[in-house]
Amino acid sequence: MYEAFYGLAEKPFSLTPNPRYVFYSEHYRAALDHLLYGLNEREGFMLLTGMVGTGKTTLCRELLENLDPQHYRTALIFNPFLNGTEMLQALLTEFGCSYPAGASKKELLDRLNRFLLSQLIDGKTCVAIFDEAQHLSAEFLEQIRVLSNLETDREKLLQILLVGQPELRERIQQPSLAQLDQRVSLRCTLRDLNRQETERYVYHRLNVAGAQGRILFTDGAISKIHQESRGVPRLISLISDRTLLAGYVAQTMKLAPKQVRQGLASLRGEGGEQAGRRPADRPRRWFRGFALTVTGLALLAGLGVAAAWYAGGAP
Repeated sequence: MYEAFYGLAEKPFSLTPNPRYVFYSEHYRAALDHLLYGLNEREGFMLLTGMVGTGKTTLCRELLENLDPQHYRTALIFNPFLNGTEMLQALLTEFGCSYPAGASKKELLDRLNRFLLSQLIDGKTCVAIFDEAQHLSAEFLEQIRVLSNLETDREKLLQILLVGQPELRERIQQPSLAQLDQRVSLRCTLRDLNRQETERYVYHRLNVAGAQGRILFTDGAISKIHQESRGVPRLISLISDRTLLAGYVAQTMKLAPKQVRQGLASLRGEGGEQAGRRPADRPRRWFRGFALTVTGLALLAGLGVAAAWYAGGAP
């Protein structure tokens, strides 16, 4: 909507993961380096935690992109609502291995073990990443513990990375999961951005989108964005996007706290029609776009629930 006015090639604050827009904060870079080191050293079991919107999934995707496919085989499991048998099936599928219909858990585990041994002989490391791991069932976690036991007399057959929100740390530290907790050899945490990093994040994304220094966020605007977002990258992007929209309405390249407040009002549904349209636009145009956005989000949420329900064993 506003790209042409600002001279941008694309929207700089889209929430869709795009490796070109990755911002290397201190904690992000440290986590990536530690995980790459852990995989290279065959640490076996690793943990990555962070609040919602701090970039965990983005980091996982970049981690996988940094792994040479000639030396690594990877499996990325997004569905945390599987039972132990379904998890083994998902791992085999991700690794490109077939298995007979109706195979027992032991048969699946034996098949996985044979595959991992064959990859080790070929000089390849197998990596399994489990996202949204704070939702994993006790059965799932127990199966992961069993997988962590797959090893030769010298090294682990499978590198495991659990990714989730901070409650994941608390969960695996429970006495009932002590054996699992003791196997974690590397722990990383993604934290919120500070004020200076928030400013760098905003201008990094603007420059990648082609701003070339034409767009200015005042110090007050950056401070307001950081205060309202609490330094969470996803929220920074949401607020910055609506701030640009408010600047487009005002026909200004200089974004001040006023535009940030208008953007926040738009996000909260408080006078959004005034913050989201140029004077010549009709109110129904904004409302129609807003309604389509809400409908689209609801549809995506519904598809996500349906996918989880189907993967969980629906007929």
